[in-house]
Amino acid sequence: MTQPPTSADGHELGLLEGLATTRTIRRYTDEPVPEHALAQILWLATRAPSGSNRQPVRYLVLRDGPAAMQARAVLGRSARAAWQEKETADGYGTGSGVVADSPKARMAATMRHYVDHFHEAPVIVLPCLVRYREANPYEGASIYPAVQNLLVAARGLGYGGAVTLWQLPVERELREILGVPPEVALSACITLGRPAGRHGPVRRRPLRDVVFDDHWDANAEWATDPDGTTHTAWR
Repeated sequence: MTQPPTSADGHELGLLEGLATTRTIRRYTDEPVPEHALAQILWLATRAPSGSNRQPVRYLVLRDGPAAMQARAVLGRSARAAWQEKETADGYGTGSGVVADSPKARMAATMRHYVDHFHEAPVIVLPCLVRYREANPYEGASIYPAVQNLLVAARGLGYGGAVTLWQLPVERELREILGVPPEVALSACITLGRPAGRHGPVRRRPLRDVVFDDHWDANAEWATDPDGTTHTAWR
């Protein structure tokens, strides 16, 4: 029987605390994710809503099987190529990026480590959508709630993850390796594992900057951050 999510020290994590502290985790220890924990994470992912309750989401889990190892190598190559292109296009090596302890430089270092070790993540999950009609702009509503459930569930059990779309450039290869039928969309690529760092309160833009009341750009005076909230600027 599936139990409520708990942290690594046995502390049961509250839902609101989990939502406020689930960070993107890109560095993992070598500790494997036990099958019982992985099953619980995926069970909680399946609790997410979907259009007309069709439940079209499937989860292709890559661990250490022969097909998984081939797919991991392909995904690792895709991750490194995608980050190299973005690193250059977004100027991570210019401006404040040349200052070793700047946020820009730290992000670049984090991403470089992430892509260099992408294929070594303890678990990689490919959330897939079984299409029942032609591809359309609305189908994400039936799969991305499950992706968020998965990440918060992992947080609750002391694990962490990062969502990417780096499966897209190598989709044809992945379909061949993993036997994914044409009517199934490869909607995301999630790495999972025990954080080498930690979760914690995340920094976002102030609520007043992102919530409008009644019409666009009208400040919502009631939209205030809880005491102690820290912020980050949009780069």
